[in-house]
Amino acid sequence: MKKEDKKIAVLIPCYNEAKTIEKVVKDYKKVLPEADIYVYDNNSTDGTDEIAKKVGAIVRYEYRQGKGNVIRSMFKDIDADCYLMIDGDDTYPKENAREMCELVLNKGADMVIGDRLSSTYFTENKRLFHNMGNKVVRTLINSLFKGHINDIMTGYRAFSYEFVKTFPILSKGFEIENEMTIHALDKNMHIEEIPVQYRDRPSGSESKLNTYSDGFKVLKTIARLFKEYKPMIFFGIISLLFFIISICFGVPVFHDYFKTGIVERFPTLIFAGFMLMVSLITLSCGIILEVVAKKHRQLFELVLVNTKRKED
Repeated sequence: MKKEDKKIAVLIPCYNEAKTIEKVVKDYKKVLPEADIYVYDNNSTDGTDEIAKKVGAIVRYEYRQGKGNVIRSMFKDIDADCYLMIDGDDTYPKENAREMCELVLNKGADMVIGDRLSSTYFTENKRLFHNMGNKVVRTLINSLFKGHINDIMTGYRAFSYEFVKTFPILSKGFEIENEMTIHALDKNMHIEEIPVQYRDRPSGSESKLNTYSDGFKVLKTIARLFKEYKPMIFFGIISLLFFIISICFGVPVFHDYFKTGIVERFPTLIFAGFMLMVSLITLSCGIILEVVAKKHRQLFELVLVNTKRKED
């Protein structure tokens, strides 16, 4: 496929972004004139869809509320060689769009991350707990999945066709960015990251992210994906905790037995034995699920090869 034949799709999930969507669409039309710009309206009540249509965007609708639901529909419906995902709130700079797409189209990147946290995010973003939450999530994911990603929760990303068509989306809301990052790390995909200049929302534009409820969902998603992608470590930690409890309760009983020849605390001995059994069962679950997870990775590689052949 020739370079000029490669198709770029700009994906903009939107919910009540009437104040900014016109500028966003025009900006990305200017820097990527060859791209198709899709605005997926997620039950907006302020006329976001009509404004987007007037400035030339392809407008479609997703009636299930939540960013994850919108992105699921986008990835399923749209075929392109490169997908550039942005938010409709005018917080991401258009100047990086071409570079991000070039990394996908010419350098073989599967996911390019627009890194806000290495530039202006902490000074531009006025929501203290959002800043702290980004740091916590970054530390957790990089520690658990052995990554080196600076910005886990950015909505400014570019994707390859292979990533989009092989990514199983389970999240419904804002936790989708975490799921994308963890999937790419686990499947050893080619990830690139470039610093971008973040700017806070313009006056009158309100964030749809709830600091506490969405923050809890993000942490819950990380725990779920850690269990699914790293079952041996996850269940191994639980098994170790039960084993330690068993030792703490069992050792004094055996100490008394070897000293006096009498077991005086049968309930404690039974409890220690029960904890040991739970520990062994949990460890067995981890071993079995680790084999299943490895098999899924092998099957994924086959799916990836078939997806590449289909594209070619």
